[in-house]
Amino acid sequence: MGVAEESNPSFSRYRKWATALNVCLLVTAVFAVLVMVNYLSNDYFLRLHLSTQYKVKLFPRTLHFLQTLTNSVKVIVYYDKEEPTYNTIVELLNEYRTANRKISVQTVDYRRDPGAAQLLATNYNFLNATNAKNLIIFDGGEKRVKFVDGTGLTKYTLELLPNEKEREYRRKPILFEGERAFTSALIAVTSPKPLKAYFLRGHGEHDINSSDDRFGYLKFASLVQFENYITVEPLSLMDTNHPVPADCNLLVVAGPRNALGESELLALDQYLTQGGRLLALFSFLSLEKGETGLEKILAKWGVEVTSTVVADPERHRTEQDVIVQDFANHPITSPLLGLALHMILPRAIGRLHSRPQAADSPTVEELAFSGPKSHLVGAEKAQPRAYPLLVAVEKGNVKGVITERGTTRMIIVGDSIFLANQMLSSAANRDFAGFAVNWLLDRPQLVEGIGARPIDEYRLVMTNSQLRDSEWILLGGMPGAVLLLGGAVWLRRRS
Repeated sequence: MGVAEESNPSFSRYRKWATALNVCLLVTAVFAVLVMVNYLSNDYFLRLHLSTQYKVKLFPRTLHFLQTLTNSVKVIVYYDKEEPTYNTIVELLNEYRTANRKISVQTVDYRRDPGAAQLLATNYNFLNATNAKNLIIFDGGEKRVKFVDGTGLTKYTLELLPNEKEREYRRKPILFEGERAFTSALIAVTSPKPLKAYFLRGHGEHDINSSDDRFGYLKFASLVQFENYITVEPLSLMDTNHPVPADCNLLVVAGPRNALGESELLALDQYLTQGGRLLALFSFLSLEKGETGLEKILAKWGVEVTSTVVADPERHRTEQDVIVQDFANHPITSPLLGLALHMILPRAIGRLHSRPQAADSPTVEELAFSGPKSHLVGAEKAQPRAYPLLVAVEKGNVKGVITERGTTRMIIVGDSIFLANQMLSSAANRDFAGFAVNWLLDRPQLVEGIGARPIDEYRLVMTNSQLRDSEWILLGGMPGAVLLLGGAVWLRRRS
């Protein structure tokens, strides 16, 4: 009987150790690559939004601001996690944290963690507040804290429900304004000193404390103060020889109806010469009482404020308004391209061409125009053309002389009612207000606008029979199909 030959092993001991070492080296290399990629991604982070239906992609204005932010800010979401807007708020704040690592985000659910909520409310002194629920707290250190009410971030409308028996409505969410509120809060807690805007009063100007729809300026003042972190105060120069306050970063003259006194005009002239910032809005309402005196001061700066009202037979909604759609290329109006301003009987405001241009003359740019078929009211037979409705003026330091306030900047508009409470939300009026204020204050990182995000809802409406059929398919049909397929495979293998 023959001796069976010994079978040689398929792998020698050398080959086994070589394979093991090769695997170890491969795993180590992959691990090293992962570590390097994560290390580099910390400094060179890039996120791509592949879907056009994003909810949390930040606006350019916010991104530009975050790129300049060097302060550490702690954000605490004091919120009920069962609230519908909780996830949207946290996702948006995570985008802020991703864009700037100086921002940290912490969540505290006051319903599930009452101990942490109690400590937080005590530390930030809102324990006894009646509306101390669903807050977003921005803490910039050094007692710079700002609260954002989460319940006011979502705008609703009433929607009629499909009910044949009775008319029933529900609150339908349409807009989410979280980014606008969060960026404003960050500006508030990281700015070393708040800026101050004064609104001139005493000559029939729009009242910043009035909620009147047509003439009140309460909403505009709130936009300046709460969305751009600029302290707002009224200013009266009547019966005084005092200059414009030294802490005035922006002076707003909103639709004066009566003439300014000589001492007031002298104070305004001195303020502009020293590098002041002015937002002057004229109105057709002052035409019946003549000039306000501000027209002559502006003429010295190369601006012509006419006493004529512009009408546009093509671009209007009523007989008194003008839809402005033509804009120049300027930091204020470039973001408005494709949008429109909605003005009420605007006066023509343009460059004063009769004034000789010296080497140190201010730069006057006409920024917005009526349609090409416009005419002046009372001169309908004249050749129709486009008329300028607002201008921007800028003049830097001249011949090495440093002014007290810096570079003089002005925006002169032929209408003041378009920024009143009711008109502020019409067309792109609100956006223009933000652009104008931030350009005047030389905050270029805030010139690009932050709008509200539309909220899209998808509802599936089904009858009772359709709902019952769907339940049978989901609860019985789909599991039954899986069992049937599994049984068929089992029988196949048995045979």
